[in-house]
Amino acid sequence: MDLFILILVGLGMGVMGGLLGIGGSLVMIPALTLIYGENQHLYQAAAMICNFFVSASALIAHRKAEAIVRPVLVKLVPAAMIAILCGVALSNLALFEGHNSYLLARAFGLFLVYVVVYNSYRLYLSVHPKIEVVPKPMPEKRIAAFFSMFCGGVTGLAAGLLGIGAGTVATPLQQLTLKLPMRNAMSNSAVTIVSIAWLGAIYKNWTLQQHGIHFIESLKIAICIIPGAIIGGAVGGHLMHALPKNIVRAVFIGVCILAAIKLLTVSPS
Repeated sequence: MDLFILILVGLGMGVMGGLLGIGGSLVMIPALTLIYGENQHLYQAAAMICNFFVSASALIAHRKAEAIVRPVLVKLVPAAMIAILCGVALSNLALFEGHNSYLLARAFGLFLVYVVVYNSYRLYLSVHPKIEVVPKPMPEKRIAAFFSMFCGGVTGLAAGLLGIGAGTVATPLQQLTLKLPMRNAMSNSAVTIVSIAWLGAIYKNWTLQQHGIHFIESLKIAICIIPGAIIGGAVGGHLMHALPKNIVRAVFIGVCILAAIKLLTVSPS
């Protein structure tokens, strides 16, 4: 694979990942699929490694902005750590082996359709203040604890199954169930990705051999992408808190649309 191309992919992954509170797989996996063709298990394994570094670099900006909601993370992160192992195990089922690995990409694309619809609706409400829903406070403590664990479980499962940072899952779920503002939900997503990506990366790379892929191939891709991803993640993390909310959401929607189109039309390798 061409080093220069991978560096550019890393920069794009980092900026979008830091800006949107996601690991960056939403950019990395479709980009690699577009350039090199479908190889979902390899790209997922490499992306999980990169997700950790993207979110870790963006996390500095989130902490500085004091946007992290720790009471939610206490319940969300442990659930996500367990669920990501379950998700990786699911991705390794015979259903997704060989030529059928493209089904993982299609599944990711279908989820992104939901993400686009949900965030488009939220953007519509924000530019029509007469009908915008008044923000609601977080649920009471016990209900919030349950929804925090629910968000963590769904986030971890999606991260392991699809090889994504799962900010695209964690962010809307926290907004919907815990009534968190978008920036807080995105910042929490970054913390979650840092907490679980390394675990998913170890498990996924350890099991790559059953798909006829050596883990060294994944490491080579990750090593080329990580430097640009770290720089881009730091830039994107600062931009999240500097740009108007509607611009951040509009960028998020645009990236999701492009990624969904690619992943829903991907051909088997």
